[in-house]
Amino acid sequence: MENLNIHRLNKYQVTVHFNMDDQFMTLVPPHRVYINSLIEKNILDYYTVSMESQRSWMIFNAESKKAVEQYLSKSPLYKYWTIEIDELFVYDGQNYRLPALQLN
Repeated sequence: MENLNIHRLNKYQVTVHFNMDDQFMTLVPPHRVYINSLIEKNILDYYTVSMESQRSWMIFNAESKKAVEQYLSKSPLYKYWTIEIDELFVYDGQNYRLPALQLN
């Protein structure tokens, strides 16, 4: 029997604080391309940004905090960020529930 190398992925919430300058907005389009690729590969569950507070929140599926840091470091906006990474114990929401049964 083959030795199957199965890795359990953990969920990590990332809080990003960012500071903008003139070049920041020019880097947003390539950053969005990168974020979209992470979402399409199921590495990133969600991505949100508040311009009011200059913060962003993301949920990553990864083996470790170090793996999350590696993904984040590839963003064109990385140099603008101060990052907090927290491993999640519970992650639940409407998307993880069965649809409501509707009788005709």
